Amino acid sequence: MPARNDPVTARLARLRQKLKPRGAPALLVTDPVNVTYMSGFTGDDSWLIAGAGRPCLITDFRYAEQAEHECPGARRVIRRGAMVEALAKVVRQRRLSTLGFDPDSVSVALRARLAKALKDVRLVPVPEVLSSLRARKDEGEVKAIRRAVGVAEEAFREFRRKIRPGMTEGRLAAELDHQMRLAGAECPAFPTICAVDASASMPHHRPGPKRLRRGSVLLVDFGARVAGYVCDLTRVLFAGRIRLQVRWVYGLVQDAQAAAIEKAGPGVPLIEVDKAARKIIQDAGYNDCFQHGTGHGLGMAVHEPPSIGPKGVKGNLEPGMVVTVEPGIYLRGRFGIRIEDDVLVTGSGRQVLTHLEKDLAAMVL
Repeated sequence: MPARNDPVTARLARLRQKLKPRGAPALLVTDPVNVTYMSGFTGDDSWLIAGAGRPCLITDFRYAEQAEHECPGARRVIRRGAMVEALAKVVRQRRLSTLGFDPDSVSVALRARLAKALKDVRLVPVPEVLSSLRARKDEGEVKAIRRAVGVAEEAFREFRRKIRPGMTEGRLAAELDHQMRLAGAECPAFPTICAVDASASMPHHRPGPKRLRRGSVLLVDFGARVAGYVCDLTRVLFAGRIRLQVRWVYGLVQDAQAAAIEKAGPGVPLIEVDKAARKIIQDAGYNDCFQHGTGHGLGMAVHEPPSIGPKGVKGNLEPGMVVTVEPGIYLRGRFGIRIEDDVLVTGSGRQVLTHLEKDLAAMVL
């Protein structure tokens, strides 16, 4: 059995507390990331029943030995038939009359299959329970994110030394991915973005054949995955002399990011963090050039709650949350500037976890 201070044990206890007022004694977990979070199991194609009693992992023969090593505290069911049939058997054995599920990860088709297999069981949608648990990181999770940051930053420094004029966006992205793996990353946290000049006006540009030239703007959005956790950073580099408008826009984005980071802290409404950055950009006349949110949570996935944006965003920052702060200005057909760092919300304020240089003079290749 796991130690009492095992993070999975603590998460299961928190889950049980959250399920009590929802009328569901147990929760069906189907999303692979959530299965890992609630059990420690890192394989695929497996479900977990968590809540009252001992957690139960339903998997298949491919993961039998892995599950034994990774989640010794769970009951393990090695299915031979369909997943819903194995689930129905476990539910009958446990005499569950009600079973919760996460509507964000159960499709309409799967919901229908569950209803057919569990005819006498009341299926209760339990939204946002798992996402709210994952939003606040424990000490081990923060440590893993710090490790991911360290790997990504080490790789970026080496990547800068490898950049040469004439390299394509695709070649640049491949080089940074290579350096992250050499530095200890399991893989990139997401497809690396290297965007040259006009390509950088598209926030999620896919690297292509465009080449870096003297005087180019190079936007680099990247992150590393280490021990199952990720980081997310953006820096803008300059291949030689920086044009006057580019200098002006870069300074605005840097000021906007600094204002948002300064605003962040426990109890601060998410929308207020966004406002702090957006006001600076709006007052400079670039409102239409900043159309995405100021940030998002990260952890096991690169996009997790909470969302820091201007509309439809509710809630406050809480201690243990790790969020990105990434305002940007995008001038269609010319260039884009985005600066992104990862910030831990503490009990008394905030701590910036990322440390790569971002002062304008330091960004010239």
